[in-house]
Amino acid sequence: MLTTDERQLAVVRRLDELCGQLAERKPENNGRFFSRLFAQEDNTPPPRGVYLWGDVGRGKTMLMDLFFDVVPVAEKRRDHFLSFMQSVHAEVFAIRQRQKTGQVWDDDDPIKLVAKQIADKTWLLCFDEFQVTDITDAMILGRLFDTLFDLGVVVVTTSNRPPDDLYKDGLNRHAFLPFIKRFNRQMDVVALDSASDYRLGKLAGEQVYLAPLSKEADIELQKLWRQLTETETGQPQVLEIQGRELVVPMAARSVARFSFGDLCEQPLGGADYIAIASNFKTVFIEHVPILGREQSNEVKRFITLIDAFYDRSVKLVVSADAMPEALYTQGPHVFEFGRTASRLVEMQSRQYWSKTS
Repeated sequence: MLTTDERQLAVVRRLDELCGQLAERKPENNGRFFSRLFAQEDNTPPPRGVYLWGDVGRGKTMLMDLFFDVVPVAEKRRDHFLSFMQSVHAEVFAIRQRQKTGQVWDDDDPIKLVAKQIADKTWLLCFDEFQVTDITDAMILGRLFDTLFDLGVVVVTTSNRPPDDLYKDGLNRHAFLPFIKRFNRQMDVVALDSASDYRLGKLAGEQVYLAPLSKEADIELQKLWRQLTETETGQPQVLEIQGRELVVPMAARSVARFSFGDLCEQPLGGADYIAIASNFKTVFIEHVPILGREQSNEVKRFITLIDAFYDRSVKLVVSADAMPEALYTQGPHVFEFGRTASRLVEMQSRQYWSKTS
């Protein structure tokens, strides 16, 4: 249910203004080359994008999705930023391979070539959860977005941090600062500082988060597994991901079952979690421990895992040693984990389980 929130209404007004600007700029011709050529000739700059940031659960994703649904632009793309960057890295790799074998004669920077491919199909990009924690992403974002912005692509994104805090304390961050400056020039930075976390109002869901760990929790988890799969154990399944194999220990009827160790104590990343989300509608995760400072890698993987599952509406059944807000309270990733805990709460709700992927 939607309720009146003055801070959200201010964001709606800005997004509605952008919607009108984009409607006026909408190309009359299907030919992207000519429409860009004419746009450059009359020196009409594209409208400024919107960088919508604020604390978890304030309605940022809902507002962006409403904007994306109504904006009268055919050539638009909505993606989780993690998924977008995975696709960029994959295409950069593919272009480099084709350049080596002579299949691509253009020896330009592959990152710029990927940006041109994106801009040829899309001139409105909407991202959920814009965050930069990976040095591999940080080092290519400048060239990627410089090219996208130069080609007139408009960006709308949500984030939990203001642009100036992106990749904060990251390795070689000085090389990332020009990207932040360009982002601030191209985007209106809008803070959504609503006092309400709307996810916390959705707690009337099924008991699919079992805590603390106990024999009783294991029995209840197994009961839920039987209800969903009509089997006791299921069978292993292998997923192929960029030339690698990922083993799903137990799978049945579009439901996968892992331990926390299977998913977060192994060298897995965003591409693996996206592949799981693409192949299974429901995932069981058993025996999530309370996490400490010394488990930084496990925490980062768990954050990435939950983001990937949430964005794809994967249904989650969890047994853990504490409730979400108490799983990780001390360490370098406490800020980012706030979003994870909030999403774990929402993912227990009836509303979330009633969503279609």
